[in-house]
Amino acid sequence: METLESELTCPICLELFDDPLLLPCAHSLCFNCAHRILVSHCSSNKPLESISAFQCPTCRYVITLNHRGLEGLKRNVTLQNIIHRFQKASVSGPNSPSESRRAPGLSGGHRPYSSSGGGSSGSHSARSSPAQSSPAQSSSHQHTAIMSLEHRISCQFCEQDPPREAVKTCVTCEVSYCDRCLRATHPNKKPFTSHRLVEPVHDAHMRGLTCLEHENEKVNMYCIVDDQLICALCKLVGRHREHQVSSLSERFDKLKQTLENNLTNLVKRNSELENQMAKLIQICQQVEVNTAMHEAKLVEECDELVEIIRQRKQIIAVKIKESKVMKLRKLAQQMANCRQCLERSRALITQAEHSLKENDHARFLQTARNVAERVAMATASSQVLIPDVNLNEAFDNFALDFSREKKILEGLDYLTAPSPPSIRDELCTASHDTITVHWTSEDEFSVTSYELQYTIYTGQTNFISLYNSVDSWMIVPNIKQNHYTVHGLQSGTRYVFFVKAINQAGSRNSDPARLKTNSQPFKLDPKTAHKKLRLSNDCLTMEKDESSLKKSHTPERFSSTGSYGAAGNVFIDSGCHYWEVLLGASTWYAVGVAYKSAPKNEWSGKNSSSWVFSRCNNNFMVRHNGKEMLVEASHQLRRLGVLLDYDNNSLSFYDAMNSQHLHTFEVSFLLPVAPTFMIWNKSVMILSGLPVPDFVDCPEEHQEGMMTLCRQQESSYVSGMKGCH
Repeated sequence: METLESELTCPICLELFDDPLLLPCAHSLCFNCAHRILVSHCSSNKPLESISAFQCPTCRYVITLNHRGLEGLKRNVTLQNIIHRFQKASVSGPNSPSESRRAPGLSGGHRPYSSSGGGSSGSHSARSSPAQSSPAQSSSHQHTAIMSLEHRISCQFCEQDPPREAVKTCVTCEVSYCDRCLRATHPNKKPFTSHRLVEPVHDAHMRGLTCLEHENEKVNMYCIVDDQLICALCKLVGRHREHQVSSLSERFDKLKQTLENNLTNLVKRNSELENQMAKLIQICQQVEVNTAMHEAKLVEECDELVEIIRQRKQIIAVKIKESKVMKLRKLAQQMANCRQCLERSRALITQAEHSLKENDHARFLQTARNVAERVAMATASSQVLIPDVNLNEAFDNFALDFSREKKILEGLDYLTAPSPPSIRDELCTASHDTITVHWTSEDEFSVTSYELQYTIYTGQTNFISLYNSVDSWMIVPNIKQNHYTVHGLQSGTRYVFFVKAINQAGSRNSDPARLKTNSQPFKLDPKTAHKKLRLSNDCLTMEKDESSLKKSHTPERFSSTGSYGAAGNVFIDSGCHYWEVLLGASTWYAVGVAYKSAPKNEWSGKNSSSWVFSRCNNNFMVRHNGKEMLVEASHQLRRLGVLLDYDNNSLSFYDAMNSQHLHTFEVSFLLPVAPTFMIWNKSVMILSGLPVPDFVDCPEEHQEGMMTLCRQQESSYVSGMKGCH
């Protein structure tokens, strides 16, 4: 009790908490004590409401107050109820029903009741029992008795001590009854038949909560402003009368729904965490398995290296010994030869010295001639007689140098996946149907092979999502070089490429690279050329020639007077293509595209099957379906660029010399189209199969603005054809 009382004591007044406030730091403080703290911090010339913070006297945490001051802090209702029950238990004596219900049999030395009865006789019986329990057993019995009595609900109407166990609780009376007291107090007649009887419940569950400010009133409202339970008097005359309140049922439903939703989310989150934990545990287990496997592999590989070194050591040692034997054998032979030469030389010296001792001239001459010849011969052939001894026979061509192998062993490490390769855009090349991709790798010696992956670029900026769409990718595996040429691509089409470097440890991808094939190359088709046009320069130049040879009439040939035209020898149904027309000195021409079905006996652009940019002397215009619109262009226009983006439904014209956009048709092409050219004077030359220049291949973010401009231009079309003859 003393320990509990110390826990219920205010650190300021050292009394039991009175109207305790729950501070944000989880400590509590009496309302009046908190008020005194604020007063102590307030100077004489400042109002109390100006104090916006104070320190918790227990932990020194700074408590910040809102505009409501101390009233903005929550009441510690639970602590207040505990203090109230503690005070009631302290006032009641050891034999009071409240004390008996709180801990029956523990008063007067904390002895438990015996099975024969209660009070002192029970204690005497316990003391006189021959089987007196030990202190440990007594403590265990006390704990068991306390636990059982805590869960036991006693009759609140019994006069005996201890009271009998309750069998029913009357919600109307707010009292729990044993069977005997229930029959005595609730006869089977009105008004008792309307009382609600339930299974025994504790007082706190039955009585409900009372208002903190009006002790005799039960709470039946909820103050939304203060987040607090209140009674009807609080709303009528209390400090909550101006506050927004709600019914308990409404607040109950709302809070319950919120709690259920949060609980559902929490359960779902817990399930996800459990799954994640299971995966982590599985990964940990796999790490243990992989570690053990790699450790065993390391020992195995190192043992093999040691065994290889041991075997090579033995082999090299044998070679050294064999070389030693061979060299010593050669040296022994040389020593024998030297010894033999030395013996012959000594014998000759002895014979010569003996001849020199002869004083008789005749005898000397008789013997000395032969000796002198032999000495002279021996002296002259000294290099032959004395063998050449090689003093460097000690393994001059045999050296032990393992520096390279030592460096390899010093760099011995586990194999890792290679570094990501890097695609070199500046080295990549393209034609109208091929792209050659070049790449580099920082550690190409650790790369076993490369894998090239590519697909048509659709404008998607999320390359991770694009890469995961496996179905659309073409894969070229097992590439050994750092370049590869892809064939059979669509002309004028942009592709996305990845390069993957692979070895036994894994693989890594390069960053994506967007590469594009060139435009479809084409020439002028002689079968379509007007009979008064002359084609030259391998059908790349067309010139008006009145003296041109007569050509046979064909359905595809331009035939009308004034429509001196020719078409390209290709029909385009996909991709993005760019070509240029060198206009030279021509001032009457038309350049564009047309369906195969476009009439050949009238000007291009006069029908719905052709779209052209034309010049008639000093007027520049675009024409389609009999409608034309003037376009601002330089009279010095000498190089006309044409961009056909079939997939994106556009046909654009440019001043290629000045990088200037002239006009764009927005066309939903339904059929393949062919490049179309018409002239009325001079000549023009076609440059096809060109890559799209930088000033044309603008970023996607500028295309919307360009299309808007084009729509504005097209809105100014006027009907009719201006004379251009």
